[in-house]
Amino acid sequence: MGKVLGGFVMGLAFAATSATAMAWEPTKPVEIVVAAGAGGASDQMARMMQAAIQKNNLMKQPMVVSLKGGASGAEALMYMKSSDGDPNKVLIAYSLIYMLPLSAKIPFNWRDLTPVAVVAMDQFVLWDNAGGPKTVKEFIAAAKAASSPLKMGGTGSKREDHVLTVFMEKKTGAKFSYLPYKSGGEAATQLVGNHTEANVNNPSENLEVWRAGQVRALCVFDKERISYTTKVTETQSWNDIPTCKEEGIDVQYLMLRAMFLPGKVTPEQQAFYVDLFQKVTQTPEYKDYMEKQALKPVFLKGPEMLKFLGEDDALNRSLMTEAGFVAN
Repeated sequence: MGKVLGGFVMGLAFAATSATAMAWEPTKPVEIVVAAGAGGASDQMARMMQAAIQKNNLMKQPMVVSLKGGASGAEALMYMKSSDGDPNKVLIAYSLIYMLPLSAKIPFNWRDLTPVAVVAMDQFVLWDNAGGPKTVKEFIAAAKAASSPLKMGGTGSKREDHVLTVFMEKKTGAKFSYLPYKSGGEAATQLVGNHTEANVNNPSENLEVWRAGQVRALCVFDKERISYTTKVTETQSWNDIPTCKEEGIDVQYLMLRAMFLPGKVTPEQQAFYVDLFQKVTQTPEYKDYMEKQALKPVFLKGPEMLKFLGEDDALNRSLMTEAGFVAN
């Protein structure tokens, strides 16, 4: 009986300890770090999360957005790497975590950080000015006929926008002059102002100028059309945009939107943020944002997230190598 009672007491002690450990939560404001400039998709998503957490009282401490897009996003990556053990900083990550270390040879690997969750998948759309070609076929024909390469805007040299531009050249034989800007918002502005002929932007980055009739969505780089059927412009929904494959350019690419903590945080701190961002994905703000910005809602954590990251890392490395963007 004494042994049983002793085991019971020990069990209670363990349960109490576990409950105490799982009760960890931030005691000061949490910084959501954005590896890009103002107005881009990462900035917009970070502010949606900030609002969702505040409106739904998901965390006692406030969340503040910190833009660290310097050096094409390397500022944010190195900032997170140097913050080992700090549970009050969380990075909103995208394919930059794979591509930038390859192209710029910065001493960073996503494995230096603590994975929390993949919270969405983002797509890329080929856009041109409303006064430009009306179809992909017309756009490629114009590019081939131009006396100099058409100016293609994007966010970050030797990154996903640039990779897609290179693969468009390989698939079509057209030539483009890629111009990187500080954010997708700036790339959109440059297209509207006719400083570029086209851009490869996330849906959210060109949403307002598309709705205003200033740009045209030519095709989406995915194997299937965007699912949302509610009209965004007077005549079109996201689902009305054909895939690039439908239009003769067989190129697909999806980009993760994921949350990471610095390295060397505790399992209890990691668990707090897994729970927090899972709750975010259940809010009206998140669901509304997914549809309006044409993202694919997902939630991956734990071993499932690690498996995805390993496969996505390998895919991005392969694309970067084929595009000739891996630094020697």
